[in-house]
Order: sequence, then C-alpha cells, then structure tokens
Amino acid sequence: MRTATITRNTAETQITVTVNLDGTGAYDNKTDVGFFDHMLDQLARHSLIDLTIRAAGDLHIDDHHTVEDTGIALGQALTQALGDKRGIRRYGHFALAMDDTQVACALDLSARPFLVWNLDFPTQKIGTFDTELVREFFQALSSHGGITLHVDRVHGFNSHHLAEAAFKAVARALRMAVEPDPRMGGVLPSTKGAL
Repeated sequence: MRTATITRNTAETQITVTVNLDGTGAYDNKTDVGFFDHMLDQLARHSLIDLTIRAAGDLHIDDHHTVEDTGIALGQALTQALGDKRGIRRYGHFALAMDDTQVACALDLSARPFLVWNLDFPTQKIGTFDTELVREFFQALSSHGGITLHVDRVHGFNSHHLAEAAFKAVARALRMAVEPDPRMGGVLPSTKGAL
C-alpha cells in the first residue's frame, strides 16, 4: 500500500496528514480554514488520492502558518508514500477550464523542488481567505514533496475560480504522475538510477 501519515507539531501548528495514493479521492479535511478545506477536498477528489487532514493552528494571528504547514506535511506524506518511485509515470500535466478561468499545471516528481508560479489574483481576499496563501501552500508542497511544479494562469478574472482551478489542475496532474505505468514494469523512471 502506498500510504503515509505525517505528524508535524510546532509552536504555531499541530498537523496530521494521511494519504493513500491508490485511493478513490475520499477526503476528510479539517483545518478550521473554510475555503482552504474546500480546496483540499478538491485536491483529493480530483487526484484520486485519499486525504485526511487535521490541523490546529494559530488562527487568532492569521491563516498563514496553518496553510503553509499543511503544505509542508502533505509534501512529506506524498514523498513517504511514493517510496523509491519505481514504476510511476513521474510526470503529469493538465489544463483545467472552470467558467471564465483556465489554469495549466505541469509537474515532475523529480526530488528537485522548484515552483514556477504565473498566477496573479485580481483580489486580495476570497471571503476572508488571503489569496497570497494559495501560492504559499504550493510552495510548501513543492519544497517538501520534491516536486518541480509549474502553475500558469491562461486566463480568468474570478479569484475563487482561479484558486479552485489551480488546485484541480495540480490534482489532475498529480493523479497522472503518481499512477503506476503498466509499461514501466517497476523500473525507475529515470536514467540516473535514483530520484
């Protein structure tokens, strides 16, 4: 089973993340940040990665630490669940349309974290949620998941749609990348001998 549970406790947050890469997209996410929970649910559903997250953070300050540290823990859980990465597709890409918005994602489970972020939001808030935290989450996910991650806004003008399209595009690309490739036969998808 390609599963993992990561617990991260700091002075600012207490987070537990459980993933099952071979799931059905089941989710049970509770961070006490409503919009973020909605985005995490989308990430699970569209990646088909089962995801359970419990997070308690210093929300009396703001949502930043909770969102960033959840990205850190999720990246670590993905890395652990992937193991040596033998037989996976490794690469994923998806262009997702949502009403006025199209967001494209390309990623590589390379163990070389790098985030290219070309997605600006027209507003600073979605409800009470700071839109800059979307990038913070994906930066943490990329860094701690060892993911080369490119997210590009093709077009769009609604901040909610842009954020949701980003999470869904990453989810669909991640789904592709973590899937076993039946033609690989358990071989590492690299000529280096390690990822």
